[in-house]
Amino acid sequence: MVFAWEKCLYRIKVEGIRKEKERLQTKMQDALGAHGEAVRLQLQGEELRLQEESVRLHQINIYLSDRISLHRRLPERWNPLCKEKKYNYDELPTTSVVIAFYNEAWSTLLRTVYSVLETSPDTLLEEVILVDDYSDREHLKERLATELAGLPKVRLIRANKREGLVRARLLGASVAKGDVLTFLDCHCECHEGWLEPLLQRIHEKESAVVCPVIDVIDWNTFEYLGNAGEPQIGGFDWRLVFTWHTVPEKERIRMRSPIDVIRSPTMAGGLFAVSKKYFEYLGSYDIGMEVWGGENLEFSFRIWQCGGTLEIHPCSHVGHVFPRQAPYSRNKALANSVRAAEVWMDEFKELYYHRNPQARLEPFGDVTERRQLRARLGCKDFKWFLNTVYPELHVPEDRPGFFGMLQNKGLRDYCFDYNPPNEHEITGHQVILYRCHGMGQNQFFEYTSQNEIRYNTHQPEGCVAVVEGTDVLIMHLCENTTPEDQKFILQEDGSLFHVPSKKCVQAERKDLSDSFVPLLRDCTNSDHQKWFFREHIV
Repeated sequence: MVFAWEKCLYRIKVEGIRKEKERLQTKMQDALGAHGEAVRLQLQGEELRLQEESVRLHQINIYLSDRISLHRRLPERWNPLCKEKKYNYDELPTTSVVIAFYNEAWSTLLRTVYSVLETSPDTLLEEVILVDDYSDREHLKERLATELAGLPKVRLIRANKREGLVRARLLGASVAKGDVLTFLDCHCECHEGWLEPLLQRIHEKESAVVCPVIDVIDWNTFEYLGNAGEPQIGGFDWRLVFTWHTVPEKERIRMRSPIDVIRSPTMAGGLFAVSKKYFEYLGSYDIGMEVWGGENLEFSFRIWQCGGTLEIHPCSHVGHVFPRQAPYSRNKALANSVRAAEVWMDEFKELYYHRNPQARLEPFGDVTERRQLRARLGCKDFKWFLNTVYPELHVPEDRPGFFGMLQNKGLRDYCFDYNPPNEHEITGHQVILYRCHGMGQNQFFEYTSQNEIRYNTHQPEGCVAVVEGTDVLIMHLCENTTPEDQKFILQEDGSLFHVPSKKCVQAERKDLSDSFVPLLRDCTNSDHQKWFFREHIV
């Protein structure tokens, strides 16, 4: 029971926060990082050392973050049509915002909390639950408790041992009072109007799990890089790595306006809203997963296969600081991915194992309960997911004897090897030869029935091609109809015949170095022109 005087006290506190924010914003229009602008400090000596130390510790420029207001105003980064939307607050569900953290920096954590309080309508925000996942940094102990004690609707709960993201979030969810659980990461900034679209959609459809558009906040300059254009949707590759993609044409046709929800095969996992009842009905998180990594794809598969929808709302924007790299270990991510594959992917899990041979040996715990959950909910199979939800994903053939390491007979220890320019760009580099390692990844290739040599570990997939006017093998994007320069015939004698040039692929030493490359040469009977696929190192 909430007494009238308590509501009055809460309104006074909120009004106080908002007036203070307005005072600070008026004072700090030209302050560091105002309106999401980039900041580049010109430092030297001890200041530069402190900045570099903060990046080393957090993988975020905390030295700069500590000098930016905890209440900074963000630029508008939504479609102008979003401002015209009207909401009936009386009919919308309330939400508990759950923020789990472990050894987070002071300024990024507090900026997240203030951002939620200052952009969320009072009647919709039930509470903000901070879950301390057994942090050991001094500033997150008594100092944090004292700071939060003066904030309305903010609760701090602490785990009594390190739980990892999944179980820490479940700890927060278990005490949540709101109708909807909204999960945020601990280094976010919320755009004005971010919350209402999420709650409105869940009010319309309880089985919808809805994500905001995730705008990037630069880890080094704290520039807010969001844009009002069409957001991307989530996918994955056959390593079970989350990927971003443009919205497919079929989804654009389904949408009635540019601010309709966008269906997404998967989610990044850090930021989403879900009805608390529906979250519990779906089996919440898989508590057998450790720390973080893989839980986002597992939950995405489960949402779709068990009758829900996963959506991104173009009118909800939240900025997120993506650290330069994970500030703590993800060594449990492989086991988490194996759990997802074993429970949800049916026979298609073999495509994952082919590209991750080490995953077959990874202990992943008992998944009996999760398989029973799938049966109890009457969930669809993974083939349905691929055909209906994610038909854009190419499903490899992986014909026996035509996938794995593409090994040379003459240089018997050497295999095709490809390192993309970066995680988000697949094309442009030369294919090389490197000692066979049997770990899949950059040495996993598939020879298809369309005479392609596919590098289909990543998304989008690459196909081996020939640089025009040369004998060099390079990686291009695969196409629906195989271009002539991507056609190779793997002949019975093991020679790899390039159709348009009528030459064969030969293993050669590169210049005067100790490295080797595959090149096109006139066909001979040399063992250096003979190739075969091996799935494992024996």
